[in-house]
Amino acid sequence: MEYGSLREKIAAEKAERQGRYAKFEAAYAEAYKAGCEAAAACTPTPMVVAERSNPLNDLSAVRQAWHVPEGVCGFAWVKIPKGNSSFARWLAKVSKARKSYYGGFEINIREYGQSMQRKEAHARAMAKVLNEKLGVEAYADSRMD
Repeated sequence: MEYGSLREKIAAEKAERQGRYAKFEAAYAEAYKAGCEAAAACTPTPMVVAERSNPLNDLSAVRQAWHVPEGVCGFAWVKIPKGNSSFARWLAKVSKARKSYYGGFEINIREYGQSMQRKEAHARAMAKVLNEKLGVEAYADSRMD
C-alpha cells in the first residue's frame, strides 16, 4: 500500500493494530464468559480425606476425616504455545497471561478456590472459544496439587 508520508503509514498501522486488539479483547471476553459458564455447569466429584492413626498403614484406624465437596485440589490454565503470535503478545501486554516455562504463554485460571475440575472445565471452554474465534492454537492443561 502506498502512503503519502511516514505519518500516514504510522497512523494506518496504529488503526489496524487497534482494530486487531479490539478483536482480541472481544474474543477473550467471550472465551472467559464461556469458561465461567462451563465451570458453573461442572459438578466436581467430591472426595474424603482421611487421617490414619498410622500414616504408613492404609488399614489402620481412621483418626479424622474431612469431606471435600469441590473435589481434588489443583491448577489449570490455557496454554498458547506460539508466544510470538500477535495474540500472545497482546495477552502479555495487557497482563492477561504470563510466559510459560516451556515456551509460549499461559492464561492461569484463578477462580473456583482449589477445585481442579472446575478450573479444567473453565480452561477447556476458553481454549475452545479462542480456537474457534481467533484460530489461535490454544489448549487446556492442568496439574493436581
